Amino acid sequence: MTAIEFEHVSKQYRLGLVSTKTLSHDIRRWWLTSVRGKEDPYLKIGETNDRSTKGNSEYVWALRDIDFKVEQGDVVGIIGKNGAGKSTLLKLLSRVTGPTTGTIRAHGRIGSLLEVGTGFHGEMTGRENIFMNGAILGMTRNEIQAKLDEIIDFSGCERYIDTPVKRYSSGMTVRLGFAVAAFLEPEILVVDEVLAVGDAEFQKKAIGKMKDVSQGQGRTVLFVSHNMASVRNLCKHGVLLNNGFIEYIGDVEDVVERYQANCRMIQNAEILTRKDRMGNGKLRLESVMFRTEHSDNADNIISGETCVVRVKIRKYNWKKGQQLDQCTIAFNDVYGNRALVLSNSFLKKEILIDSTKDSTIVEFKIDRLPLNAGQYSMAFYLSDKNGDELDWIDNICTIEVMSGDFYRTGNIIRKGLGVFLTDFDVENV
Repeated sequence: MTAIEFEHVSKQYRLGLVSTKTLSHDIRRWWLTSVRGKEDPYLKIGETNDRSTKGNSEYVWALRDIDFKVEQGDVVGIIGKNGAGKSTLLKLLSRVTGPTTGTIRAHGRIGSLLEVGTGFHGEMTGRENIFMNGAILGMTRNEIQAKLDEIIDFSGCERYIDTPVKRYSSGMTVRLGFAVAAFLEPEILVVDEVLAVGDAEFQKKAIGKMKDVSQGQGRTVLFVSHNMASVRNLCKHGVLLNNGFIEYIGDVEDVVERYQANCRMIQNAEILTRKDRMGNGKLRLESVMFRTEHSDNADNIISGETCVVRVKIRKYNWKKGQQLDQCTIAFNDVYGNRALVLSNSFLKKEILIDSTKDSTIVEFKIDRLPLNAGQYSMAFYLSDKNGDELDWIDNICTIEVMSGDFYRTGNIIRKGLGVFLTDFDVENV
């Protein structure tokens, strides 16, 4: 049985303004479309929602011609880069906003958790908010009362359940919000990136609960996340969005693999031209690649195994005699915490830059990768002997670390960040 159906759904926004700027335009639009039944003239204009370009139109398509079905009991991961249209898609399904064109059919009650504290009133207590949210979902007071103890226990907020929600931390709020949405038994559960706010213990409970909701109770889950490990763990199928269009639909492993390949290809291509970098620009990062035991250009790496991080640096006005002091690569987890740092300073090795060559390749060899499974973003830093910053850029690319033999290195982590860097090589090309 089909639980959710999107038929050629599109959503258009006007940048900076609500409506079409003037009352006469709004009346004319209403007259043409609602009264005379003609095509909306504003649907003929508008640009693709690419946040990285300025554009020439005030109208953008957050979603364009979205067409797919979700079967009852399926768990579908909606993935894509920031601005791809993931949250807009869920808001349309949850009826927070309506589609510009197309039709959405959902069979059953929808429980939504799109933002931290969705539907909560700050002045009301946690207990009162549970009853209010339950009523919004269409539950009777007796039904909510029957689930109340389970909701409070799962949220871990029992001590504060009679305290106004405005005094909750963001983590407590999302715990309670997820518990309400999951335990009041909607036929369709819609979850946006909110689980990133909770701690590791709660995320594990939440993933387990969503699995139980889908597999044990036959309910449908739509899950948006940038954590590919969670998407793989929870979902059977995936939808990859790109600039408001569906790029690929299929098995979750295939969707994640395509997304990661696109991220690496796009980010490496854009590194030289990115504007969100600091430094004097005499040297600039050009590309990042990973070499493993299994691949010379890996899309993912395995915890506990040997790998090489290969960075290519382009020279701009680099004069003979200038000396490079530090070349550093950092791995940050999905919460922005620094998980691993690699630097030539750990091995006390110099980087010799040949001013007659266009580029220099620096390789960091890691004997046993000391990272848990999950997704990591990378940052890059270069400085010279005078202490001047040459290049500093965050979020170069995203790399997925797969589960492996991590236990061998787990105890070493506490001794220092540099012990994993076993070799360092420089090549001028």
